[in-house]
Amino acid sequence: MLQKLHPDVDFVVGQTNTLGDQVQDRHLSDLGTSIDSGLFTKSLEESLINKTSDFAVHSLKDMPTTLPPGLVLATICKRASPEDAVIIHPKHKRKVLLHSRDLTCLTRTSQNISRLEELPEQSIIGTSSLRREALLRQMHPSFRMKTIRGNIQTRLSKLDDHSEYDAIVVAACGFRRGGLGNRIDQILPSKDFGYGVGQGSIGIECRADDTETLKMLRQIEHHESALCCKAERSLLYHLEGGCQISMGVHTTLHNGILTLTATVLSRDGTKSVEDMITGPCEEAVDLGEKLARRFLANNDAIILLGKIGKKRPLTYGDIEAPGDAAAAAKKMRSQGNVV
Repeated sequence: MLQKLHPDVDFVVGQTNTLGDQVQDRHLSDLGTSIDSGLFTKSLEESLINKTSDFAVHSLKDMPTTLPPGLVLATICKRASPEDAVIIHPKHKRKVLLHSRDLTCLTRTSQNISRLEELPEQSIIGTSSLRREALLRQMHPSFRMKTIRGNIQTRLSKLDDHSEYDAIVVAACGFRRGGLGNRIDQILPSKDFGYGVGQGSIGIECRADDTETLKMLRQIEHHESALCCKAERSLLYHLEGGCQISMGVHTTLHNGILTLTATVLSRDGTKSVEDMITGPCEEAVDLGEKLARRFLANNDAIILLGKIGKKRPLTYGDIEAPGDAAAAAKKMRSQGNVV
């Protein structure tokens, strides 16, 4: 997009492996208790502060709501489908030929499971997100959850090459952007399975005093996507989501009216509180704050939200956890990966 608008500018793309990318053998909620900045953003932000890069491109759901001094969220690009997707293990798509002894009779049987609800009880579902885990437990209490980490290719390999997972649940946009949309078996409706704050959007961060870069980046902002995401980010910020809450959201914008729905859940999915707010889209940030205040005034929600006080969420979509993250991680370790 930027190259088309500025053909005379030479954009040099660099890549950085963040802590969240480097450590693949621990759950993100466990990692998040040991650092004080974004798992997927810190190294990129350091390059901005050191002026070795001019702007950093993030998956918006991974961007903390409070950025380091001197850095700003410059623009939010057009949002892709924010819903979560289900990928079923190939073993549930087998076709079997049964022969009679004299080979005169041929019977064909098949199982072609393509939806979560068709999987047998005690199926093992892979996910890196405690938000998804809580929602899955709420909808399918007989399923077992197991951590799965890595990029989309790594997760697919772990699913296809081994039989330990019956399915994985991931962000649909990641698979589609990676050219693997054909592997998606089911899209989970966001009204029932709320997505992560900012999921599906790209956020671009730069230095606050770099007016030239700011002006350039704001040319590619998608207004409607930005309003929806700013409402969600405002909600999370005012819930002080550094304590890693398990929360799904669903945001719509029609005819200038923005509707933000959010659900906070317990880790096991047995308890949840949902609330919604509607208002003019120009008041997106205020709407997010007002909805947060409602949750903080609700005793049931406060129990699910747990300890508050941190102002810098480590990330959004994949490190969400209800209550005190350290306690959640300790409990998870004591139970093992499959619970």
